[in-house]
Amino acid sequence: MTGVLFVCVKNGGKSQLAAALMRARAGDRLAVYSAGTAPGKALNQESVDALAEVGATVEGEYPKAVVPSLLDEVDRVVLLGSEVELEPGTAPVERWETDEPSERGVTGMERMRLIRDDIAARVDRLAAELG
Repeated sequence: MTGVLFVCVKNGGKSQLAAALMRARAGDRLAVYSAGTAPGKALNQESVDALAEVGATVEGEYPKAVVPSLLDEVDRVVLLGSEVELEPGTAPVERWETDEPSERGVTGMERMRLIRDDIAARVDRLAAELG
């Protein structure tokens, strides 16, 4: 089965958003993972709420560290944000420089919805590419 790993720093927001959206779109066609390079203590509640608005869930998920062996087992690794540093495995790696509405003064749920929608469009393209 084709696998994809989404990685951000804390694994509490963007990588969890991407993974949940991919699971919602791809169903059982893809093995979907998320992890962080320096995992936080909890999921970002605004991310969780933004996902719920579109029918996606992170139920049972929690911030977790990158497992080095997984970098060789998946077919694609997606780094979310410029601040993510990761020693690559054998899977192709791509970096998504996602929208950051806070740089334009947009905060709260409005910010999170814009981030979610940016990531959702990228997830749709990747899901189509991976089949």
